[in-house]
Amino acid sequence: MLLPLAEPFKAPTDRDMLPSERRQFVRTHRTCVFGYRRRDDGPAMSVVYYIPTDADELLVSTMAGRGKARVVERDGKVSLCVIDENWPFTFLQVYADAVVEHDQDLAVDVMMAVAWRMSGEQPGDNVRPFVSDMAERENRVVLRCRPYATFATPPRHLHVNDQAEQLTHWQSAAVAWDTPDPK
Repeated sequence: MLLPLAEPFKAPTDRDMLPSERRQFVRTHRTCVFGYRRRDDGPAMSVVYYIPTDADELLVSTMAGRGKARVVERDGKVSLCVIDENWPFTFLQVYADAVVEHDQDLAVDVMMAVAWRMSGEQPGDNVRPFVSDMAERENRVVLRCRPYATFATPPRHLHVNDQAEQLTHWQSAAVAWDTPDPK
């Protein structure tokens, strides 16, 4: 089941995110930089909206002929750099195994959910036939991304230059997606 639009989780600014907070961050945000390997060049990246599911999958709508879909069919390893749209800016890198879904109904569901995230308003059922026509015309598919690890970057920023001597940073590490919080 696709998760509804939710209030974005705000990352703590005084410590690294707990594993459960990392998952909550991903579930409650909407945009990411979608990255994948290219054969001869550096990684390809594009900004996309994604839809989280109750099974902790991240769904991305794209056209079957685009590089994202072609590479996922060939390789299946992707990264999603989930972006916090609020200041202080932070992001969470998600490493995922991905597959291409050719289910037209799912593609329409994801496109409807993306429209909700883009506009902030849930589209009515009267819009669905138009979205369905678009999905068919554009040969839309869904990239089903199953996270297996995350890497967090803490939101540490200067608000004024006289804070420089007080600013501290810490290191983060890759954490398996299903890691429990420390006790």
